[in-house]
Amino acid sequence: MYTLTDANDRAYPSPTPGRYGGHRRGKLYGRLDCPSALRALARGHYRAHRVFFADEATAIAAGYRPCAVCLPAAYAVWKANSGS
Repeated sequence: MYTLTDANDRAYPSPTPGRYGGHRRGKLYGRLDCPSALRALARGHYRAHRVFFADEATAIAAGYRPCAVCLPAAYAVWKANSGS
């Protein structure tokens, strides 16, 4: 069993792993192979706040933003829509 995060930012058990990882405190999500996330995981501080999502739509619905490193196109759309 895997623990994923739903659109309400609550954990739930899932028989399948998530396709995207996120950081609860930073409210961002990205690919599981994101170089930025892997560096943060290697430093050891990221893991305690790590969450997983089944898909991008769920991450966005939960209020997370796309990673600028591994999802640059999604980040550009988010940034344009958020006015940042």
